[in-house]
Formats: sequence, structure tokens, C-alpha cells
Amino acid sequence: MTKEKQNTKHEPIEKAEDVEFSYELADSEDLEAIERMKKADRRAEKE
Repeated sequence: MTKEKQNTKHEPIEKAEDVEFSYELADSEDLEAIERMKKADRRAEKE
């Protein structure tokens, strides 16, 4: 493991940030991800 990836202070590596989504800037992969998310939400609602 490189020094850059080591977390010696035991602090969270990831942090939550609010991100604004723009359909105008979305590429095909973003749109596919949205479609998968919607399908997953529909499946979850059925359970």
C-alpha cells in the first residue's frame, strides 16, 4: 500500500458531499445509470 493511500490517522477516507445533477451535462453512461437506478427503485418498492 502506498503512503498516499494509507490512513494512519484513522480518519474517514470518503466524505459525503451534495452533488447537483444536470441532465444537460449528462453523458450516455450517466443516463444509463439513472435508468438502472429507477429500475432498482421499482424492484425495491415491489418487495
